[in-house]
Amino acid sequence: MPSTGASFRARATQRATAAYRDDLAYIHDVGFGGFADRAAPWLLQQLAERELRDGLVIDLGCGSGIWARALSVAGYSVLGYDISPSMVAIAQKRVPRGEFHARPLLAARLRPCVAVTAIGEVFNYLFDKRNTPEALDRVFRNVYAALRPRGLFVFDVALPGRVPGGLARSYTLGSDWACLYEAEEDARKQLVTRRITTFRKVGQTYRRDDEVHLLRLYDRDKLTAQLRAIGFRVRTVRSYGGTAFPPGYAGFVAQKP
Repeated sequence: MPSTGASFRARATQRATAAYRDDLAYIHDVGFGGFADRAAPWLLQQLAERELRDGLVIDLGCGSGIWARALSVAGYSVLGYDISPSMVAIAQKRVPRGEFHARPLLAARLRPCVAVTAIGEVFNYLFDKRNTPEALDRVFRNVYAALRPRGLFVFDVALPGRVPGGLARSYTLGSDWACLYEAEEDARKQLVTRRITTFRKVGQTYRRDDEVHLLRLYDRDKLTAQLRAIGFRVRTVRSYGGTAFPPGYAGFVAQKP
């Protein structure tokens, strides 16, 4: 199980503050990319139902480009942003026709587009210390300005209750890697701390790395009201088609009139 002692914290503190470094980026791609892969058909359907069948889609927090690949195959142009250079490198290799930048979401340069997506709790992460509720409101307004009429904004966030019982531990094994995970929710501060230890095979040995991820939890109703005040028509969803969300999770489908 993940270490929670002083030695873990010391190692994590000594590492440069970075998100999804090489090993975790690789492991997330090969072992945990199913969420984006399973959500893709439903997301494409949402675009088609609104007659948004081509044009530019901006993917915020694009990760390793799994959703971007589905967009590219369907004929859309893709512009992706992610704070992790390691993730962006995988995405660019996976989607050669896409354009990807290793840049925090708050620094993303939005262009006129038919849709903006942010899949996988990307607005919750606090890797960028500038990610405040006020800054998120500016992102929402920039998205609204960039969208063409009838354009779509789809994203999901973690809510209070994201870690049932307040503490969760698990581990996952792959052919050349292992990932140990601990999540702790602070209900008073509305924060989740994730401690992740990875082991990746390099030659005949395994390399260890540790990352600590901090996430701010959001209120579903407040976000809905915030989006409507900007001008969006909004509905919330509990799944992306057949991909049901875990506890403490909500999706938002917002359209510019």
